[in-house]
Amino acid sequence: MAMMRETSAIAEPTAWTEDPRITPSRRADVGRTVEPGDDPSNPAAVHGIIGGSLALRRVIRLAEIVAATDAAVLIRGETGTGKELIGGLIHTLSTRRGRPFVKFNCTAIPAGLLESELFGHERGAFTGAIARRIGRFELAHGGTLLLDEIGDLPLDLQPKLLRVLEEQEFERVGSAHTIRSDVRVIAATNRPLEELVEAGEFRADLYYRLNVFPIDVPALRERPEDIPLLVRHFVAHHARSLGRRIESIPPDVMERLVRHPWPGNVRELQHAIHRAVILSRGASLQLPPLDAGVKIARTPAPPGETFDDVVRERILEVLRQTNGVVAGPRGAAARLGLKRTTLMSKMEKLGIGPGDMTTARAQRPVAQSAPSIAL
Repeated sequence: MAMMRETSAIAEPTAWTEDPRITPSRRADVGRTVEPGDDPSNPAAVHGIIGGSLALRRVIRLAEIVAATDAAVLIRGETGTGKELIGGLIHTLSTRRGRPFVKFNCTAIPAGLLESELFGHERGAFTGAIARRIGRFELAHGGTLLLDEIGDLPLDLQPKLLRVLEEQEFERVGSAHTIRSDVRVIAATNRPLEELVEAGEFRADLYYRLNVFPIDVPALRERPEDIPLLVRHFVAHHARSLGRRIESIPPDVMERLVRHPWPGNVRELQHAIHRAVILSRGASLQLPPLDAGVKIARTPAPPGETFDDVVRERILEVLRQTNGVVAGPRGAAARLGLKRTTLMSKMEKLGIGPGDMTTARAQRPVAQSAPSIAL
């Protein structure tokens, strides 16, 4: 999709529908975030989850499936990808939606106070405990507790969390009275817990207890087709809050935004758009220089690359991984979350054929023969 004309910044972006089988061209317009006029019938949009990519729709579909259960969920993904939003969506879609949704960041509290914050304490339990305090598990009774950055939970506190998950009971600090806990726990992390387990920094039994139903939230660079939707949304949102009128986004501006690697993901994109709206003069969005940010392994797209180039390279990358196989459970279509016919249509549109695979294989360091693109 080469951007040959200015894009309306205030047009309603097309978002996902509840049926993930519907192709993007047939999706309905729905509300996008928690603001007046939003469509409450679309929980993902109301939670600020914006995008129509198949990678994101797969995450939402998994959230829908697990929401009907009380299974523990482990949401994994880079910082800024919206893990907390996915946790909120699971709660909203669950039978616990009428009960509290309590969020707790394991890195935001000093290590010495974490136990009190999670389980509460009695008056006089320690110096400074001048009154009884209710912990997060009690506050979330009957509802959902989101433990963000679970990989940073101190090792000495992990057995106590495991006990709550296994036995559904705990005691406040300084009390011998056992309290029953009816809480659905969702954990989120941007750290590789498997590596922490191997290093002895995270208990294996707690890891397996939390990892009942893992959900991997894709990085923004892995779903570049969502960037125009997010850009239009953030421009409209910040222009409205700042009292500005941004009516268009120049093609070169959108191209730069799509090409940028966004190591900080959606959070970084939102801040960049906020800054751009503040600095823009007139009705057209003006984009200041983008920060280089944290270095990542992915090589930034070349300056002349268009949005279609990004999509084309992604499809070719997956085809190389599958040796050109499109269909089947291990084929490229399944890996991309597409129907075989949809992927073939995209390949035809982007001019991807057996010749492209031959060239790609010739450039690979490992010399091995493979068939042409297989259906």
